[in-house]
Amino acid sequence: MKIVGCDLHARQQTIAMVDTESGEFTEKTLHHEGNAVQEFYASLNGPVVVGIEATGSMQWFLELLEKLGIESRVGDPAKIRAAETRKQKHDRRDARLILDLLLRDRFPAIWMPSTEQRDLRTLLRDRHQWVKMRSRLQHTLQAMALNHALRKGNGLWSHAGQTALQALPLPPYTSQRRAALLSLYVELQKRIQRLDQELEGQMQQRAQARRLMTHPGVGPVTALATEVFLGDPDRFATGNQVASYIGMIPSEHSSGKRQRLGKMSKQGNSLLRYLWTEAAMHAAQKDPELKRFYRRKLIQKGMGKARIASARKLGIRLWIMMRDQIDYQEFCRRGKLRQREGAHAGMPDFNSGPASGSDRVE
Repeated sequence: MKIVGCDLHARQQTIAMVDTESGEFTEKTLHHEGNAVQEFYASLNGPVVVGIEATGSMQWFLELLEKLGIESRVGDPAKIRAAETRKQKHDRRDARLILDLLLRDRFPAIWMPSTEQRDLRTLLRDRHQWVKMRSRLQHTLQAMALNHALRKGNGLWSHAGQTALQALPLPPYTSQRRAALLSLYVELQKRIQRLDQELEGQMQQRAQARRLMTHPGVGPVTALATEVFLGDPDRFATGNQVASYIGMIPSEHSSGKRQRLGKMSKQGNSLLRYLWTEAAMHAAQKDPELKRFYRRKLIQKGMGKARIASARKLGIRLWIMMRDQIDYQEFCRRGKLRQREGAHAGMPDFNSGPASGSDRVE
């Protein structure tokens, strides 16, 4: 068996390889131009395991290894770096470090999405980019309207609002700018609508996404993004692990008896955090329990923290629905059942005499 530690860069990679049967050690640098990389890995006989650090330019390499039937493992860069105490860092040392972690079975591998999930992530990110462009364009047009005493609010995007905007008497260049922005706005609308139809079709084909759609306030985009970005729900043991994976927990620097909590860590997928936060505001209007929770946090912590807390609660709910494969109605039924069981557990047993101190209802 051959074990390869690979320090991958955009233009080249440095490898450190050991043959576990013969003990032969190989070190070399491969440039990515031409077919040198493919020819090298195709020439390796027997089972091969390749370990790399997670990086933004690794997708083509993982697809190449998959095509050649070679097992690949992707590691957490921060944990890999923490395993090396020396301050000397260069490509050969990095490759040897990855190899050493693989040999000692201490390689911090991370979960990787499937090819289908990666493609759906690309679809979701593409839509999100176009929506952000549309939002910037809308802000520009709204400012143009307000500067000329046209106050329509969201009604500016209706047919009547667009007609009123086009009818504004503007100077020549401003008029040209308005026409260009309105034309671009129409094109963006058409493209986003096509992407929405594509997302709707993908959502209808996936049982998990349809199940998440039963929760109030959760639309096709949020449901599909939750499924493809969280992946296998059994990877997480608790809801706190889900929140930590998405980055919806506070940063912490505690020592001894003093606990120091900071801002939200944001060490996770920013798109899913954004979608959960937006969906939580709609869900809080329709779900009674989430509405009470949001209002309570709003009084205690303020609007910003209340929104994040509600989004975290919604995300954990969606994870539970995925894990247990239940819809919203069944989730609510189980919640009410647990509340009744908890209420009965806290009541004293009047048939067995007076309640003890631990059973007394205060």
